[in-house]
Amino acid sequence: MIYLDNNATTRIAPEVLEAMRPWLEEAYGNPSAGYRLGREARRAVERAREQVAALVGARPDEIVFTSGGTESNNAAIGSALALRTERPALLTSTVEHSAVEEVAKFHQENGREARFCPVDALGRLDLEMWREQLGKGDVALAALIWANNETGVISPLAEAAALAAGHDAYFHVDAVQTVGKMPVSVADLPIHTLSMSAHKLHGPKGVGALWVHRLARFRPALFGGGQESGRRSGTENVAAIVGFGTAAELAASALGSGGEVAALRDRFERGVLAAVEGAEINGDPGARVPNTSNLHFPGIDGEGLLILLDEAGVCCSPGSACSTGQVKPSRIVRAMGHPAARARSSVRFSLSRYTTADEIDAAVAAVAKAVGKLRVVLPGR
Repeated sequence: MIYLDNNATTRIAPEVLEAMRPWLEEAYGNPSAGYRLGREARRAVERAREQVAALVGARPDEIVFTSGGTESNNAAIGSALALRTERPALLTSTVEHSAVEEVAKFHQENGREARFCPVDALGRLDLEMWREQLGKGDVALAALIWANNETGVISPLAEAAALAAGHDAYFHVDAVQTVGKMPVSVADLPIHTLSMSAHKLHGPKGVGALWVHRLARFRPALFGGGQESGRRSGTENVAAIVGFGTAAELAASALGSGGEVAALRDRFERGVLAAVEGAEINGDPGARVPNTSNLHFPGIDGEGLLILLDEAGVCCSPGSACSTGQVKPSRIVRAMGHPAARARSSVRFSLSRYTTADEIDAAVAAVAKAVGKLRVVLPGR
């Protein structure tokens, strides 16, 4: 199997699995318990908090463990809107992950105003429109994805955050596809909250974190036992949190390999563009996270290509993995102003630090063969 769908999820690093194992076996104490078994679990959770904080340049007490990126996004947006009722609007973009887009629509249906700032044909945010919307002075929260999950395009985060700060708007960053792939330092940005997810950086599924600036007000979404310093109630998933911490530490030490991953991504694209007539890159080629390639194959049905590549042992995706297995034209490609036909003919490939050059070369051959077969079977599509 050649796994090129790392934006959907990543394999658990062997070191992560080994770090988790004791907390699934004999070290099963509740971290809120006062006896030794519980105290050991609490120390493990706090050690992981330090590891995750170090990855994003934060203080450990600013890290709130959650069930993943979706919960983190929901909690951040819900908190900001609940605390700033005097401002009716939420500002975001047209290329957000569904964990932000659907939250914005939910709040819109329940009395708030949601504004979606457009992007251009390369997926780049319209900063002038962003400035104009903030200038109305009624935005409670601005939420922006740092690196798009389908195209990998990096948003102009520093500029967008500075504009939000200038208009007293809270700023939330969806960094699920950024953390672990490129350097992140929350201390260098005028932002309030930032979401991340362990399974995007070779950690386990079902655990993530929300960074909350130590001076930012925050209203929890879950109430109960008061865990996570009262910001997220519920017994902590110790094994998963320990795995997240180990994955964060490994990711921090591997950040220097981003250039190698980008080189393999570029090698893949050069090979495919040379072998497949008319193939094109979706998104800004010069401003992407190093592991992501979204390619358009004119006249090719993306679902059909996915099936043939699956048979050839290549795992990839026609778009987001968060659509319960449904294959639909990419909403992100459509938001970039492209027609539905291009959205249906686009496929995402995403690498990891475990991807090899041999796998890339084999994937190029498999893509060329599959596209050639589809063009013979369905000419003119």
